[in-house]
Amino acid sequence: MAGSFFWYDLETSGIDPKDARIMQFAGQRTDMKLELVGEPVNIFIKLTDDVVPDPDAVLLTGITPQATLADGVTEVEFLEMFWETIATPDTIFVGYNSVHFDDEFMRYLLYRNFYDPYEWQWSKGRSRWDLLDVIRMTRALRPEGITWPNDAAGKPTNRLELLTVQNGLDHANAHDALSDVMACIQLARLIRKKQPKLFDYLLDLRDKAQVAALAAGGKPFVYTSGSYPSQFEKTTVVMTVVGDQKSREVLAYDLRQDPTAYRDMSAAQLAEAWRYKEEDPTNRLPVRSIAFNKCPAIAPIGVLDKEAQKRLSIDMKIIEHNLTILKSMTDFPDKLRAANELLMKSRRNRVANDPDVQLYDGFLDNHDRDMLADVRAAARAGQASISGLHDKRLQELLPRYIARNFPGLLNSEQREAWELFRMERLMGGNENSRVARFVRRLQVLAGRKGLTQDQRYLLEELQLYVESIMPSDILDG
Repeated sequence: MAGSFFWYDLETSGIDPKDARIMQFAGQRTDMKLELVGEPVNIFIKLTDDVVPDPDAVLLTGITPQATLADGVTEVEFLEMFWETIATPDTIFVGYNSVHFDDEFMRYLLYRNFYDPYEWQWSKGRSRWDLLDVIRMTRALRPEGITWPNDAAGKPTNRLELLTVQNGLDHANAHDALSDVMACIQLARLIRKKQPKLFDYLLDLRDKAQVAALAAGGKPFVYTSGSYPSQFEKTTVVMTVVGDQKSREVLAYDLRQDPTAYRDMSAAQLAEAWRYKEEDPTNRLPVRSIAFNKCPAIAPIGVLDKEAQKRLSIDMKIIEHNLTILKSMTDFPDKLRAANELLMKSRRNRVANDPDVQLYDGFLDNHDRDMLADVRAAARAGQASISGLHDKRLQELLPRYIARNFPGLLNSEQREAWELFRMERLMGGNENSRVARFVRRLQVLAGRKGLTQDQRYLLEELQLYVESIMPSDILDG
């Protein structure tokens, strides 16, 4: 097939891809002109009994665990279909905030089920893109021809369901994955029609070399990202401080901010200033990592015409003043590099000793990569174990992979081991266990006034589900 887009969206059991699971996968292929190709894909994926969903997520999507068990397929069955019919050569995978959300869930799904977690987005001409940053940059730089919504407080918002309503696009069932996919395609058609040059320019930034040329080119550039305030349309002017064209990412400073306060800070002080603080998320070191392979919405500074500068409250004199100060801080790049290393080390130390969540703990060696297909084939052939894996993560994942997807292969000893694992995963931590947190949240939601009949039904189904996967004496206790 010639190059095509595959627009996709997920509904999940929670927001953390390390712990939550995909419950619905929906998608639609289009050609490069955004015309539909083939039939839509809409699949439920069975929730395994070592997972309890976030009740808030179920209230949002309306998808219960029971619905996935009744109408869904296993993760293994889904991935076989995915590789056979969806991940075809020259496919561009695209969604709405897919780079930072959906793609991560897909990577953990693939890793957990003995597939390479990255190959689907780079081999055989495949790539990825994200319409959300396209929307953000269009709104910031070239908003003409599109109606842009604000939220109830009057702040700019780019929520998909509001954009479709404001622009008269069909979006009958927001937060249903397939409905969101179709709305996303309509929105892409609108952007391409009204701002075709910007659409095609950002599409080309799937190429890491093009991103690197601009981000590491030694000049200030425009950067649009969800990490910046909505009052400035998520857009600022940045300057790369650390990184070059051979890097996989750069560290870029927000030139709206005077860097003087950071001049005399040590690397440790910079790291502390850089940390995300939930009580004050905006008061951080104004440096962001820009990864070349995440299709960042960046552009040459020349796109900032007078109207854009006014709309975004960008004063070029302030930008130039702050750039001059930044360039005078000759030891800042080295200290920032050291601060980044300190933060990365801190994150690595916080990773749980659980192979399910250790996707980013290192790449597999060539031997284990070559064995992934053998493991999958052995399980399909009825073999519950296979020897020879080097990576400890894979060794520990293998019995979980079998239990989750091929429970009929377990002997009595393996089944007992799986039950022990399930109880530890669900009840470990006592009052702070997954099940305890689930039950507390369920009680809070059930006590809310004004619940609809559908919402009460969903909460009752969740209560029945947790009772079905836990021994009654544990729940009673």
